[in-house]
Amino acid sequence: MGPQREPKPGAFLGTLVKDASFVEGLARCVHCGLCVPHCPTFRILRVEPDSPRGRLHIMRALTWGRIGPAPMALKHLDLCLLCRHCEAVCPSGVPFGHLMETVRAELRSSGPLWWAVRRLAARVLLRPLPMLSAHWLLRAVGNLPMPISLLRRAAPGAALLMSLAQAPRRAPYLRRGLLARPKGERKGRVALLLGCVVPYLTPQTHVATVALLARAGLEVVAPEGQACCGALYAHIGDLTTARRLARRNIDAFLGSHAEAIVVNAAGCGAMLKEYPHLLAHDRRYRPLAEHFASLVRDVTELLAQMPLPPPPQALPMDVTYQDPCHLAHAQGIREAPRRLLRMIPGIRLVEMEAPDECCGSAGVYNLLHPHVASTLARRRMAQVVATGAQVVATANVGCALQLQAAARLYGRRLRVAHVVELLHQAYRATPNEDSSLTNA
Repeated sequence: MGPQREPKPGAFLGTLVKDASFVEGLARCVHCGLCVPHCPTFRILRVEPDSPRGRLHIMRALTWGRIGPAPMALKHLDLCLLCRHCEAVCPSGVPFGHLMETVRAELRSSGPLWWAVRRLAARVLLRPLPMLSAHWLLRAVGNLPMPISLLRRAAPGAALLMSLAQAPRRAPYLRRGLLARPKGERKGRVALLLGCVVPYLTPQTHVATVALLARAGLEVVAPEGQACCGALYAHIGDLTTARRLARRNIDAFLGSHAEAIVVNAAGCGAMLKEYPHLLAHDRRYRPLAEHFASLVRDVTELLAQMPLPPPPQALPMDVTYQDPCHLAHAQGIREAPRRLLRMIPGIRLVEMEAPDECCGSAGVYNLLHPHVASTLARRRMAQVVATGAQVVATANVGCALQLQAAARLYGRRLRVAHVVELLHQAYRATPNEDSSLTNA
């Protein structure tokens, strides 16, 4: 099938026609439909415009001026989770995630008012002071009894939002500079991305990450000047802010002279690895971004390659693993987290049905579209419960928070943990050891 001939661009998104990579990406779709049954929103809503193929039709129609920014068209685009499962199964290599982010960015001045409000809220809230306030607010109210069961049937979306309010387990992880010296022989130096959510909502993940990296013989630093990875901004179409943050991170991390940049949040890792695409038209930063991306490693990816000693502590439990979308689909990392779990004595890894289906978190999707997110959470929790596992492991902060909320929402006594938290536990780290690592 030859390339399709497009009409002359209309007045709406005609500027995108000048972006050769965007036009080429759109043209790759041959409408085969292999992506359709894998799309989470299509499985729920069962309409073609809420499938990847349907959304590509909408993008093409907007680009070539066949339609304008009608509210219904924008709604179908906005309901996309950007899980990128469609990319993983696409035989034509359609870069769906990049296309969606580009179109959302172009729509930033033409979309509904609440799109602009959402971008402003992201710029305000994803900063240290608001996140610290959220941390202490959740510590104050997160364990209070809430009428979740009363809302579960009448308003599942509202019940999910209420279930997300859970108290963090530790004080915020706000260290910078040297985080840990290597245990034993020094095998390298790595820099840790702290991020904008993990330090406040799941600080225990950083504690475990730093301890394991040190145990593997690595010096661990957190460069001053680092910032949010930019993923949440890119997903909502604020590419200007995402690029600014990317340049800041490139400067901070390349200045640390680390041999690897370690990330323990799958969505952040995917974003860091795609800085060359984000900064493709920046002559100064594009080569720096390529070098930067070559250094980025998910923590499970790196630890699975390190000669860690066998953990001495057995954890006799059945564990199932949830593949984060941006680890499995965007980065292609599936086996490394499972390899680490199998290292732990006593753990029996029980695979759930469709472990790489989206849980409904998708950054802040569960806040913006709680009804769809709650439906996905209910489906995922049923799949987890069917395994009989007492623990569900994952490798992304958003997935962990969503799974915790789903367990609370449906009254399931399940532990949710990052893979590195379970591995760290198996090494029997004492509170004193944690303290020395985080205050090195």
